[in-house]
Amino acid sequence: MFKQRIEKLGSACIDGIRSIGRISIFFSQGICRNFVPFVQISKIMEQVWFIGAKSMFVIVLTAIFTGMVLGLQGYYTLVDFGSEATLGSAVAMTLIRELGPVLSAIMITARAGSAMAAEIGVMRISEQIDALETMDINPVRFTFSPRLSASIISFPLLTALFDVTGIFGGYLTGVVMLGVNRYIYMDRVIRSIDLADVTGGFVKALVFGVIVSTMCCYKGFFAHISGAQAGQGAKSVSLATTDAVVNSCVLILISDYIITFFLV
Repeated sequence: MFKQRIEKLGSACIDGIRSIGRISIFFSQGICRNFVPFVQISKIMEQVWFIGAKSMFVIVLTAIFTGMVLGLQGYYTLVDFGSEATLGSAVAMTLIRELGPVLSAIMITARAGSAMAAEIGVMRISEQIDALETMDINPVRFTFSPRLSASIISFPLLTALFDVTGIFGGYLTGVVMLGVNRYIYMDRVIRSIDLADVTGGFVKALVFGVIVSTMCCYKGFFAHISGAQAGQGAKSVSLATTDAVVNSCVLILISDYIITFFLV
């Protein structure tokens, strides 16, 4: 019994190390293929449209209600200390430093990341990726590199949109509904934001974009060999998509803490 447990632990460790090596090679190939001649501009723009432009609605919707909740909670917390005038600072700093990059990345993962994993997974189980290799077309460059470039472009822009919309949501709650002076609210927003805060938020957005695109494309690309249901067709794609979303969200939160630790 003890021997079996040791064997399972050893097998899990070996599988984990193998996966880390595989994803590292996959990411390195995707980065390098973006710098070869004949960059796939049209495919990158297509993915920018899919990942970025088509995610704007869900980003705006999430951001405005997040800002309204922050404004509501912040007001009733600050009013006990007679500091409701600082509501603008509280909303802006919370969004720009933390909630903007994190929630944007999670929502994009749910909408676009899952679609990337599923699409590439279907290509794998339907042998389209094998066909690309047969035609001497690098499958990593064809499937992953444009999505990686598009994510690096789209994530910071969507994060900026989330921040601005969230601050407006806080304005709706704090100024329009609860009567905070609008000039004081906007003055506090402007005075509280430093370039370092904005830069830190964009750094997080870039890192999250790399994590989400890499993890989702990786899970789809290797859907046929990953997980307990490897090689079981549509079920392997569904499991790969689920793993991609869950792993991406967990890595977003972990990397958020690490980046914040070094930026503070």
